[in-house]
Amino acid sequence: MSTFPEITIEALQIPNTLALPCQASRATQYVGPHQLPGLQVLYDRFGRLEVLGGASNVILPATLDSHLVLMRNRGIELSGQSDTHWFVDVAAGEPWHDWVRLSLANGWPGLENLALIPGSVGAAPVQNIGAYGVELDQRLQAVEIWDFEGRDRRWLSASQCRFGYRDSIFKQPEGTHWLVLTVRFALPKAWQPVLDYPDLKVLSERAPAAVSPLEVFDQVVAVRQAKLPDPAVKPNVGSFFKNPVVSQSQAQRLKETFPSLVSYDQFGGQRGGQVKLAAGWLIDQCGFKGKRMGPMAVHDRQALVLVNEGGATVNDVLVLAQAIVTAVDSRFGVTLEMEPSLWD
Repeated sequence: MSTFPEITIEALQIPNTLALPCQASRATQYVGPHQLPGLQVLYDRFGRLEVLGGASNVILPATLDSHLVLMRNRGIELSGQSDTHWFVDVAAGEPWHDWVRLSLANGWPGLENLALIPGSVGAAPVQNIGAYGVELDQRLQAVEIWDFEGRDRRWLSASQCRFGYRDSIFKQPEGTHWLVLTVRFALPKAWQPVLDYPDLKVLSERAPAAVSPLEVFDQVVAVRQAKLPDPAVKPNVGSFFKNPVVSQSQAQRLKETFPSLVSYDQFGGQRGGQVKLAAGWLIDQCGFKGKRMGPMAVHDRQALVLVNEGGATVNDVLVLAQAIVTAVDSRFGVTLEMEPSLWD
């Protein structure tokens, strides 16, 4: 019997939400743990495996020479509960938005603010996704991984994942040889809506007890659909830049010069004397909203989103991104960081 995993594909064109041309010389679709020994053989042979879920937060090169693993495993299971939480295990290959919708249908609220984020469940802890006042690390108990260097399968606690703003141990050197298999969510039984962001104001004007998780879900979906382009129509990776985090003193100096500066002093805004600035506002003030450079453009309704108008390559993406970074740094003295991962 072969020790190699099943469902291996040669010369695969990799679909991605930015619609960049990218061909992998060899890829394996991962559907279950029976394939782990075979993947270990591949790792030992090539010294590296690239992993993709929904390819919604990556900037891909024209060719990928390393072996690619496409996460296609499925499964959602209530693994336990306490007096305060439901614990639900979700396979890494599950589409994120479908899981959020199903969690509410099963009476497990807590993820509604994260509705309509593209990508897979397994990618969520890598990026520590967040939106509208909720970050994944608030709703996560543990992550199951396969460690290619340690050759073992184990669970990492939330603290071991070392979550930060759009960051985790999975982005650090020690986490790059781990394959995320399952995410265990801790969803609160005593649910309270998180309605701090202005986009949710229509709900925050009501008593919290009168707001349902589904109403929050529907409002988030409506807001995102109004502001953000559908990747199937205008290819994009969602928010292209992180909201920069600066010191309170720097934020105050900027406010003195730019009184309309948008910053966040609520959840995620101030941490250890730091303030989060709205990257979209900074980009808009530099005149980039709706601007096109070659086949790439800044979306005309949301300056945080860069869209592929047709035929863009990775170089076209980086040219526009660098122009934005340079302009924002020149005007505000703030350095923007890309949110999607740049693959080489």
